[in-house]
Amino acid sequence: MHHGNGTQSAFYDDPSVLTISLHQDGLFPPNSGLLEERGGGAGEGFNLNIPLPPGSGSGAYLAAMDRVVIPALDRFKPEIIFVASGFDASALDPLGTMMLGSDTYHQMTNLVMDASERHCGGKIVMTHEGGYSAAYVPYCGLKTVSALLKKPSGITDPFLEDILGWGGQDLQPHQDTAVSAAESLLDAIT
Repeated sequence: MHHGNGTQSAFYDDPSVLTISLHQDGLFPPNSGLLEERGGGAGEGFNLNIPLPPGSGSGAYLAAMDRVVIPALDRFKPEIIFVASGFDASALDPLGTMMLGSDTYHQMTNLVMDASERHCGGKIVMTHEGGYSAAYVPYCGLKTVSALLKKPSGITDPFLEDILGWGGQDLQPHQDTAVSAAESLLDAIT
């Protein structure tokens, strides 16, 4: 998934909006989505970028969700959560080099839904942004919608078993370092 640069730009100086971008480091746009891009003026500290190394799989994404995204939401206590769900972090995306399977999108959606229940009465809006594998995006989207509906789709992802078998799905030491660096951003959220 590439950096959420448009969302960052729209709310960079606004302390009433917490923006979080979980993305492939250095993918697009160039020199964008760095840890140091924290917001400006009154909004400083309310823009979080979590750039993960290329090749990150479910272990890195779920670690980032558990250690950075969800704690950030718990500190900020949003009134509503908007998610620009990019399926370009999927393992079959032709532009990115991440390794997510559809089940990880399901798990991440559940984590955000739990946070929305805790903080904003379940108010959550999800949009589809990004994802360029015509063959695989539908499975990722279906798993996301299935999580939102809290109902299994009954459709099997024919690619998932292979994706889960790819080496590097577990959290790797260099990915853990990137997640740890992003954890340090939490202190600024009040």
